[in-house]
Amino acid sequence: MGNEIEKLQSVLQEDPSNFQARRELAILLANNGFNEEALSNLQYLLRYFPEDSQIQYNLGILYEKIKDFEKAKKAYEKAVELSPQEDYYYNLGEVLVELKEWDEAIKAFNTVLKTDPNDGNCYFNLGICYFNKDEMNLATDNFQKAVSINPQDIYAHFYLGYIYQNNGLTNFAAESYKKVLAISPDYSWAYFNLAAIAYKNENIEEAKEYLLKTVEYNNNDVEAYKLLTKICIKQNEIEEILSILENRLDSGDDNGDLYYLLAMVYKYLGDSEKYVESLEGALECSLTLTYPKDIVQKEYDAAERRLEAEEEEDDEAEGNDDEQNYDEEDGSDDEDEELEPEEDEEHAE
Repeated sequence: MGNEIEKLQSVLQEDPSNFQARRELAILLANNGFNEEALSNLQYLLRYFPEDSQIQYNLGILYEKIKDFEKAKKAYEKAVELSPQEDYYYNLGEVLVELKEWDEAIKAFNTVLKTDPNDGNCYFNLGICYFNKDEMNLATDNFQKAVSINPQDIYAHFYLGYIYQNNGLTNFAAESYKKVLAISPDYSWAYFNLAAIAYKNENIEEAKEYLLKTVEYNNNDVEAYKLLTKICIKQNEIEEILSILENRLDSGDDNGDLYYLLAMVYKYLGDSEKYVESLEGALECSLTLTYPKDIVQKEYDAAERRLEAEEEEDDEAEGNDDEQNYDEEDGSDDEDEELEPEEDEEHAE
């Protein structure tokens, strides 16, 4: 591929007006990640061929790649204006989704469906648009059409599950999430949502199994750790959750929420020192702490004061024990001395 690019560059050095070579070079550069150079060549061509819909379309693709969605939108709109093709409308619709212009995106995808009514991707994207417009009946209809055309569309299945779950249709939701996992067994969010359904239905062991699967495939899912911690404390499975949280933190990716969860476990155990230690870790990792920092700070301050008070009590108790032992060894008990004077004398000798 590199040789082809070099050849075309050599051709253009000899003849900069070879527009076909420049067009081919631009496409090769874009396909190989040289976006800025590709963009420069397309803009050069556009000066000579401003009404070329394919150049506008390729410009739109490049602007999408570099995340400049406003310019991508303008390029696709110009391409559509010059030549209303399905691909142009579809890409325009995707950019409008990125820009959250839901109504305009709906128009673009519906235009594609007029000529290709079996485009499952269009139905999926329409589902996304209606989902974000909070028009859940229309979102459901379009996601269902998407999976009827493409039963392997895991994202459409997932969104259907989410809508069913939020409408209290947990059986339908669970069925959708299981379809997701049948297609993609490592889809962690499906496991988490199945866990949430099981927990709500008081199937605690089932919920725990799904949560363990969640963190197996996504060890950054803090919500899964939160629910897992809650379950393990409730089930008095303390050693297990301690091991899970400590191993996760030992991996080197410190997380404020995980330290806070660890603090809750140590609080449950009554281990004041490690409770304070873990709260301190949570505060030190405040950028990844979703619990209110001011509340965690107050909890830490109160726990530290209690720990200091406990240590002072322990020191006092230890001091009293030492004093009592000293008195006993010294024979300071007068009553004992009166009862056993001869024994003391023998010891003295």
